[in-house]
Amino acid sequence: MTDALPISFDDVLAAAGRLEGVANRTPVMTSRTFDEMTGATVFFKCENYQRVGAFKFRGAYNHLSTLPPDARRRGVVAASSGNHAQGVALSARLLGIPCTILMPEDAPASKAAATRGYGATVRTYDRLRDLPEVVVREAAGPTNAYVVPSFDDPMIMAGQGTAALELMREVPELELVITPLGGGGLLSGTVTAVKALSPNTRVMGVEPEGADDWVLSLAAGERVLIDPPTTIADGVRTRQPGLLTFAVISRLVDGVVTVSDAAIEEATRFMVLRMKTVVEPTGAIPAAALMSGRIADAAGKRIGVIVSGGNVDAAVLARILAG
Repeated sequence: MTDALPISFDDVLAAAGRLEGVANRTPVMTSRTFDEMTGATVFFKCENYQRVGAFKFRGAYNHLSTLPPDARRRGVVAASSGNHAQGVALSARLLGIPCTILMPEDAPASKAAATRGYGATVRTYDRLRDLPEVVVREAAGPTNAYVVPSFDDPMIMAGQGTAALELMREVPELELVITPLGGGGLLSGTVTAVKALSPNTRVMGVEPEGADDWVLSLAAGERVLIDPPTTIADGVRTRQPGLLTFAVISRLVDGVVTVSDAAIEEATRFMVLRMKTVVEPTGAIPAAALMSGRIADAAGKRIGVIVSGGNVDAAVLARILAG
């Protein structure tokens, strides 16, 4: 099924080997109240308990650990609103690689502070005016630093797929797996792992209504570039699917749906107040889809959900919890 695609199940297995003993094996949580609300049996793979507080560490470390010595000496550069930034920054520190991160000016302050805390140099750009791929190339130029892609890269995609690999091995007979969807690195790695282990298990992605580049692109049969999106889910404010991720997702994924910001906030409140786990709005997107009925046939199903991260500004979380 995946012979002509950018990544294979063997790539995910290789990534799991590199991450063994480095990445956290994150817990799988359940909620009886959530199951009663949705009519499904739901298993939450909590990547908010991953190193740096998000799944992004998996792909970043998998990629950086394979860089040759000359690339490591030149250093690495990445552009990210937060979680990829932190994943690259910590991976670079663990591997002894100089690191510069380009972040949009409106990135959550907590994510920028954490990225600096991991030892990276942080520079900002205007995401309404500048494309990340342009500013990151400009930053890399003076030292010929290695540019670490945020999602459109086989090593990143394979690394992200290790979360689903762990979930499938821990929870048998899942009928559906759902992930948040931004650039597509998590979903492409997830579907590669899931379909290899259980071909009949459906895999779906969920994106905010205000950042619907995937829904538009899949409908058009080609990658569509949208205006800079406005959504509370800052981790999925992408403007266009990746070339490689689009190849995987358009071929293997069973569907993509959207949810409103209001539904995302409601799901975030539920997970924090009822499940007692801190999630960022992006991490609550799959739960929002289930709670708002966007997954039409979810009732009666065994469903796995990837909770992508928990890095949320305290002020933003306080506002969400206040309703």
